[in-house]
Amino acid sequence: MTATVSNFHYGAVTPIAAFLMACLGAALGLRCTTRSLRRTYRSRRAGWLMLGAVSIGCGIWTMHFVAMIGFSVEGSPVSYDSTLTLLSLAIAIAVVSVGVFLVGYRGATPTTLSVAGVITGLGVAAMHYVGMAAVQTHGSVEYDAPTVVLSVLIAVTAATAALWAAVSVHSLWSSMGASLVMGVAVTGMHYTGMASVSVHITQQASATQSSTDLLSFLLSMLAGPVAALVIAAVIVMFDPDLVLGEGEWKAG
Repeated sequence: MTATVSNFHYGAVTPIAAFLMACLGAALGLRCTTRSLRRTYRSRRAGWLMLGAVSIGCGIWTMHFVAMIGFSVEGSPVSYDSTLTLLSLAIAIAVVSVGVFLVGYRGATPTTLSVAGVITGLGVAAMHYVGMAAVQTHGSVEYDAPTVVLSVLIAVTAATAALWAAVSVHSLWSSMGASLVMGVAVTGMHYTGMASVSVHITQQASATQSSTDLLSFLLSMLAGPVAALVIAAVIVMFDPDLVLGEGEWKAG
């Protein structure tokens, strides 16, 4: 039978928290990429770009699994395969790194943005669906193909916009505004993808799901990426440009 699926088991708490994590990752990533483009930071460009990619990747991945805390299936417990869960994190960071380094070193030309945006967007979508493959229930998870395609298109569009903003938006407040837009786009991609999900129960659950155990697992998975975001935030906050001004931009 087809089970009732909810993405809002805890109400508005999880989507709001997921949105904030997506915004945090985007904001940190944009500021790190901005710093990599300064003449004064040219020798450390790769380090800033990598920190930016890790921030954006961890922000997207954390958004996904914070949102998944609110995922529930009526009549079946939900658990996660830890290997696939960690693989989805590696995919998120890897593909965002490709996009960030492309635009960081080659600039925001239409061709570079298109290639980097498609690669990154497809990677973000892959992260989402690998993360969904980690979901284990007493049934089979199926997807509505047109909605999946729509979620991928949103991911590609959001990724392209994020990469354009990373090399084009320089001021602090513009970066904050761009990060809010990116938070909406990335969170929207997640919930669009989740709208395609249906679960067909094939085995009657023999025991009541332990929501505490599931929450403990997800929080333990989130600890590392959240710590990475905190470290990135500390590095960005103590960067002297936040106090001393914008500095000198790379020519060309």
